[in-house]
Amino acid sequence: MSSDKSIRDALQEKSGFQVWWRMIRPHTLTASFAPVFIGTMIASLETGLHFGLFIAMLLASMLIQAATNMFNEYYDFKKGLDNDQSVGIGGTIVRDGVSPERVRNLAFIFYGIAVLLGFYICLETTFWIAVIGSVSMLFGYLYTGGPIPIAYTPFGEIFSGFFMGTVIIGISFYIQTEVVTGELLLLTIPIAVLIGAILLSNNIRDLEGDKKHGRKTLAILVGRDNAIRVLAGFFIVAYLCAIIFMAIGMMPIWGLIVFLSVKKAYDAVKTFKENETPLEMMPAMKYTAQTNTFYGLLYGLSFLLAHVFTL
Repeated sequence: MSSDKSIRDALQEKSGFQVWWRMIRPHTLTASFAPVFIGTMIASLETGLHFGLFIAMLLASMLIQAATNMFNEYYDFKKGLDNDQSVGIGGTIVRDGVSPERVRNLAFIFYGIAVLLGFYICLETTFWIAVIGSVSMLFGYLYTGGPIPIAYTPFGEIFSGFFMGTVIIGISFYIQTEVVTGELLLLTIPIAVLIGAILLSNNIRDLEGDKKHGRKTLAILVGRDNAIRVLAGFFIVAYLCAIIFMAIGMMPIWGLIVFLSVKKAYDAVKTFKENETPLEMMPAMKYTAQTNTFYGLLYGLSFLLAHVFTL
């Protein structure tokens, strides 16, 4: 009897807020927050800001990101890629006993809320946003769902960087200014590259396990050592872009503050080089995510500072 009570208590504890919070992988949400912030801050140099649209876009992007994380957990479990020993996953299915269907359904609910927010954005701007948003959500689903999941191919970094970097920044800028310029698209490059770096770091950590399950990620394609070099190349491209953009006047001189994030990029590459097991490489993934977060926030802040000091 007491044993049954203990089991019920354990299950009740596992169904608490912490489990659901961990399911959305909050540490990854900066990958959707930073692009909205950046696009809006660049727009601040062109026009007055509509804060309602900013908040709606921010919430919609974070909900889509969280839903994508849930679909990732659901399909990886269904395909036998996750177990209770897997490193770096939310673990709500394999460790906390949450049913796979509940995870999937919650992801669809998040998509539904994002659609409502998107409808508000469309009413204030144009319904072409609905088309772009729908395509983005479709690819979020196809990232690990569908017959050929994008995450299992060498193109995951490109798709994640494009949709979460270029597209989100572009929409965030457009809903404020009602235009999209070639200059704006160029300014999205370093953010798209750093978002791709987050996925690449994940694939470096999971390289051996992914190989056993038949995945063909970029890290598997080029090998571990070369994948680390590619990651370093991603970081170099992001910082070179900032220098070039400042040199040609596309970015304010305040952009120098993005170099405050260089140490995190260095730590990521160094930690990957010095460690080989998935658990040992977890700090390298954290440093990669922090590089994206700090660089992205400082990147957007540089445009905000330019706006403030030209008022």
